[in-house]
Amino acid sequence: MEKAFSEAKEEELKVEYARLFVGPYELKAPPYGSIYLDGERKVMGNSTMEVIKLYEEAGLVMDKDFKELPDHIAVELEFMYYLIHKEVEALERSEKDKATALKETRNHFFNRLFSPWVPPFCEKMKESTNNPFYINLADCLSTFITNQSRS
Repeated sequence: MEKAFSEAKEEELKVEYARLFVGPYELKAPPYGSIYLDGERKVMGNSTMEVIKLYEEAGLVMDKDFKELPDHIAVELEFMYYLIHKEVEALERSEKDKATALKETRNHFFNRLFSPWVPPFCEKMKESTNNPFYINLADCLSTFITNQSRS
């Protein structure tokens, strides 16, 4: 991936990002969980409301200036990072109950709202591009899902 990124031209990456994830016509690889989870190819469905509830329960709110939806792949990856980071902090402070609660939240989020849609998203990304960076990105995400599922 490092090689693909270092060889990529910024403008090419931006154009391909827009083509894959923004439009203007059909989204080649929609980066929103609700499109895959709610079965209607629409955003802000029931799964998105569940994601928002988990964010709120964790004490997080979306910045009003942030332009993406709550179930965008980048937001959900950030949430996974947040939960893992907070769990590690709790373990370092010997707060086992807190660490256990964070792990349970992470497992629920991962198993119910994240891992079911990311593999099809990665497949759509790989099927829709010849750009090495985005192919490698899809492979990295797929590997993350596989590794996280084992833990």
